[in-house]
Amino acid sequence: MHKSILDIKDILNDYCQEIQDNITKEAEQIANQGKDILKQTSPKSKKNTSHKGKYAKGWRVKVEKGKGFVNCTIYNATDYQLTHLLENGHLTRNGSKTKPITHIAPVHDKCVSDYEKNVIKIIQSGGKK
Repeated sequence: MHKSILDIKDILNDYCQEIQDNITKEAEQIANQGKDILKQTSPKSKKNTSHKGKYAKGWRVKVEKGKGFVNCTIYNATDYQLTHLLENGHLTRNGSKTKPITHIAPVHDKCVSDYEKNVIKIIQSGGKK
């Protein structure tokens, strides 16, 4: 049996497509895990107001896919203005500075680390997860 160059090309294209599909699935899964962690760990207002927990509930994932790429963004849809202020601290009206509540950076670092490890596993296993 002699395989032609076209057969080998088709096999390699299928192999590459399987790896890309699994990497895309992995990116979406990691982004959704990150969103869930942020919903749990984000600061919640201690005041008994209608905004209690609104910031924490506002995390969403936006996925953009194209040929050869996937881009997953975790963002806060309800109170996007607060992300920077809470993460880094800010000045108050009386001039004092609030303490930063670092809750985004650890989730970012975990997501990036998990994604890198899992992509390496996908590639090493030939596209199988």
